[in-house]
Amino acid sequence: MELEYSELPANAAEMRLSPYKKDFAHSYVFGVFPIIELADNRPSALFRIILSSKLGDEGRRLLTEKAASAGVPVTTDDRTIERLSPKENCFAIGAFRKFTALPDPDTDHIVLVEPSDRGNLGNIVRSAVAFGFRDIAVVRPAADIFDPHAVRASMGALFRIRPAYFDSFDEYLAAAGRRKLYPFMLCGTPMEAEQPDRTLPCSLIFGNESAGLGEAFARTGTPLRITHENTVDSLNLTVAAGIGMHWFRQEVR
Repeated sequence: MELEYSELPANAAEMRLSPYKKDFAHSYVFGVFPIIELADNRPSALFRIILSSKLGDEGRRLLTEKAASAGVPVTTDDRTIERLSPKENCFAIGAFRKFTALPDPDTDHIVLVEPSDRGNLGNIVRSAVAFGFRDIAVVRPAADIFDPHAVRASMGALFRIRPAYFDSFDEYLAAAGRRKLYPFMLCGTPMEAEQPDRTLPCSLIFGNESAGLGEAFARTGTPLRITHENTVDSLNLTVAAGIGMHWFRQEVR
């Protein structure tokens, strides 16, 4: 589906950049490799690159080339780096417009219902890209996928997906098209006993870190359970999502 980009002021390439806030139309990515991922995969989102005077020659060369290809300014500005980055060892920052897209009804989706942790959100995005998922739907209330902490946890994978936020699961369903639904919950069928229905696109659905999915999801699609020893009551959300994605891709090969 076609991406939509946030609107920025006409002077975005020169405006003073402030530490990130959720209501901004833009965000930041820290580090040479993630900026390269941004420039290569979402060049229309990138609008400025800021370098530290401490950045090595090779990193400077690579990012200067990427800036030229994307047609965006690149500057060396230690004060801006210090103002925007929470870490002292940040040597490059990419400023980019936020982007979103409705999920493609013809592809498989990852659906995250009320995820609360930014790091978990970014890590799941990274795993999703590794297993070939490009459409990530997030049901509010939820962590901010564009928060620099989430962006950093994704290691640049954010710039390979089509993210979308919804105010309810029903709103997501209305946009997702006809498909097979697989909620992951403790009351589900053991995952290894089930095979994905390939007659339709599929959605793998994961719940909040502490509460999981609500009882209504037990009557939604085909609930699945990741079997494990009863020495723990549940798995970390990022671990569960990774296992679920791996199961799905192994089964469809």
